[in-house]
Amino acid sequence: MAREMARISVDLNRQLGVLLTRSGEVETVIVGDHRQIVIPVLTHLRSTGGRLKGLRCVHTHLAGEEISQDDLMDLLFLRLDLMAVIMVRQGLPDRLHVVHLVPEGGRHEDFHFLPPVVPAEQSGDIRTLITSLEQEFSRHRPVREVDAGKDRAILVSVTTSNKAQAQESMDELAELVRSADVQVMDTVIQRRQKINPRLILGKGKLSEIMVLALRHNANLLVFDQELNPSQVNSIISHTDLRVIDRTQLILDIFARRALSREGKLQIEMAQLKYLRPRLGLRDDSLSRLTGGIGGRGPGETKLEIDRRRLNDRLAKLNKELAKVGKERYRRRQRRRKKDLPVISLVGYTNAGKSTLLNSLTRSDILAEDKLFATLDPTSRRLRFPEDVEVIITDTVGFIRHLPAELMQAFKATLEELHEADLLIHVIDIANPRFVDQMEVVSAILRDLHLDGIAQLKVFNKVDLVDPAYVTDQLRIHDGIAVSALDPGTFGPLLDEARRKVLKEWQS
Repeated sequence: MAREMARISVDLNRQLGVLLTRSGEVETVIVGDHRQIVIPVLTHLRSTGGRLKGLRCVHTHLAGEEISQDDLMDLLFLRLDLMAVIMVRQGLPDRLHVVHLVPEGGRHEDFHFLPPVVPAEQSGDIRTLITSLEQEFSRHRPVREVDAGKDRAILVSVTTSNKAQAQESMDELAELVRSADVQVMDTVIQRRQKINPRLILGKGKLSEIMVLALRHNANLLVFDQELNPSQVNSIISHTDLRVIDRTQLILDIFARRALSREGKLQIEMAQLKYLRPRLGLRDDSLSRLTGGIGGRGPGETKLEIDRRRLNDRLAKLNKELAKVGKERYRRRQRRRKKDLPVISLVGYTNAGKSTLLNSLTRSDILAEDKLFATLDPTSRRLRFPEDVEVIITDTVGFIRHLPAELMQAFKATLEELHEADLLIHVIDIANPRFVDQMEVVSAILRDLHLDGIAQLKVFNKVDLVDPAYVTDQLRIHDGIAVSALDPGTFGPLLDEARRKVLKEWQS
């Protein structure tokens, strides 16, 4: 085969390559130019996260060059079993250069080069070598808890901010991923002076991530930054891993957690708006033409049909949400007729709003130590000690960089906040970044034009921090301390909430 490939390459003055299966069958023949070959998309072949592809590439080099950087990148990004180069001299094969990935290497040690040999003098069984490589990759993967059915993700952040801010955002991304029941295998932060507009991160850093994915058996890349459609397409073209960004992750969490009809409609609308500019980046089937019988021309493309159906669905969702919004407005009007003040709990996600509502009203609303555990707004009656009754409402938690699609989709739900006489801003004082979280919530309230409503700052989870620290923070930020798990701490909260509510209600 080496002699025949060398002869044809010289006749064509082009590099010639073959992809061989582990049984030695020729899967694909590739004809390149004088300098390189381009391996086609291998979507029909297996892609199981950390495993190798099951193919080895053998191709010719005509100019006396050995294994090139492009060859190494193809080996890595396509997870080939190995890459082999036949050096062609005077129309005949000279030396065979072979390289494969290594299961555990340090910096710049991701590849192992075998000694060059004459093709006819190879020794050893190639299938035994590849099998042992896959076994080594499996052996070096970290032992994890049961992960059957779970995605295994590598988290990636490409940022121009400082190290502390980048790490803070990455920690929050890890919490989001945990809320989505995804296993975090590793994290990568790259700080750049300028973001690469095409690939968002450098090709060298992407190759390092691919090695990590192979060693950790990862099947998912989660980016902390929102990726535009072209960036997603560029990254996918270099890797067979699934790629999502922070926005898509949050949308997925919301889709899992929404229980009410209104919540499900809002999430579907947000997902469709996110998907609309990305329709063209799906598989090649979107370019197939579907003309009608007897019609002139090819008719609509699959992409055009999908886009039209998506727009039709969005229009239908808008009508349904408008109808649900009217029903919610009527419910608010009935509540107003009963002359009951309204208190709304707001705050950063996972600050403990649902737990506080449960404790105040002796309810059993779902409350978990996860981001966005509760999405659907919930209202309960609360009676103050002096027989003053109010409606207290729990709302969806806020988070920095909340996707615009979600803000617009949840507009009807957030209108509940405009009916409030008092906003209780619940703050997780045990979180070392609670000051930043307070600023995020305040900024969102300003964007929603809710900053004119009276507010009461309540610092939750005081049982997890030092009392002296709590005292200092209350003095600085003018708030009230509680533990949502201990009703014995609610006295000052109830007194102050009653005073503020009555003041607003009577004014």
